[in-house]
Amino acid sequence: MNLNRLAYFAAVVDAGSFTRAAERLGITKAVVSQQVARLERDVGTTLLIRTTRRVHPTEAGRTFHARCLNVLQQAEDAFDELAQAAAEPTGTLRIAASNDYGTSAVVPVVAAFSARYPACRVELTLGDETIDLASGGMDVAIRVGWLADSSLQARRIGIFRQFMVCDAEFAGRFKAGEPQDLAGLPFVANMALREPLLWQFSRGDDEQTVRMQATIAIDATPAVLAAVRAGAGLSVLPDYLVRNELAAGRLVHILPEWRLPSGGIYTVYPAARFRPPKVTRFVEMLVAAEQKVESGGEGRRG
Repeated sequence: MNLNRLAYFAAVVDAGSFTRAAERLGITKAVVSQQVARLERDVGTTLLIRTTRRVHPTEAGRTFHARCLNVLQQAEDAFDELAQAAAEPTGTLRIAASNDYGTSAVVPVVAAFSARYPACRVELTLGDETIDLASGGMDVAIRVGWLADSSLQARRIGIFRQFMVCDAEFAGRFKAGEPQDLAGLPFVANMALREPLLWQFSRGDDEQTVRMQATIAIDATPAVLAAVRAGAGLSVLPDYLVRNELAAGRLVHILPEWRLPSGGIYTVYPAARFRPPKVTRFVEMLVAAEQKVESGGEGRRG
């Protein structure tokens, strides 16, 4: 099937005239008429009713026209995708991410991206509040946790675990055999979370829900980590933020045989058919970094 003939036929139906269709396409009326006639012979049916004043599609022509538009749009999309895949990132890439994940995971990828694509400038906005991507002019947001329903397009690129932790000296002051033993201990509440005090632990089929008592409440996750490192008490923090602290022995994972709920790591985009090269390349690099972490290349999560 000759796609040009589909395009000529669709242009005639949309314009209602061979002459106007030819003008839109930038070719002669004779070529349009000839190609549409050949299309009718190819499909074996009359698609257009020609009068001296206007051209009208037949019933079969109207149905075929709708199909043609879909085929032509898909062909255009395929060419656009190929063109974008071959293009180098340029312009300004605007990214939003949370303070904790942004600092620990996104910043290193931004640095590598900038080194690889020096023609592209990066603006990274960090904060625990949810930014409206459209009004904020963001190309992509990196969100961790549990996404609320929205009209945005999202892709899960990884997962993270949550650990109950404290500094090594504080861990030596108590013994806990199960989650309920933690309820009365000093706790640093992360007020950036929806439920900073209520935690559900699981071990096999056994589940325990514990309500902690906050002795300190802080609204930024990196500051919660700083308080825990200073010996302020227990807190629940994501693995990507405490991985190095645990490996170095500065923090202790309390009750490691009990699991807290895991969350997702997502790239979130404004609604659009295509992503510019600057977005697709950056996300590819971020996904590769996440896969390296999960495979154990930079400390296994678990």
